[in-house]
Amino acid sequence: LPEAALERLARLKTGALIAFSAQSGAILAADEGVRAVLAAYGEDVGLAFQIVDDLLDVTGDAAAVGKRVGKDAARGKQTLVGRRGVDRASAEAAELAGKAARRLDLFGEMAEHLRRVAAFAVARGK
Repeated sequence: LPEAALERLARLKTGALIAFSAQSGAILAADEGVRAVLAAYGEDVGLAFQIVDDLLDVTGDAAAVGKRVGKDAARGKQTLVGRRGVDRASAEAAELAGKAARRLDLFGEMAEHLRRVAAFAVARGK
């Protein structure tokens, strides 16, 4: 698969779930501007989370991760980590989490819990 297609798949997996969760309150409040910001935040966090999940499959320890590792390679599954390499994928996950956190600036301290979610997405397994 082309790299762009792999990224789209990752965004549609975890990214879509987190994006919906992040924007559900704004959907109910019918605030399109807030919804759009939270959707972008969720997509960024979701992609970062998926990249880290793939990183853990390559570099993680089964006992620490809590699940078997090396499954993607064993199944011949294409991932962004496989395509971009561990260092580049790790840097991209951190960049996405930072970008997601900055998207919340307009909410001030009220969004601190969401900033922590973005940080957790890339800190797990470390």
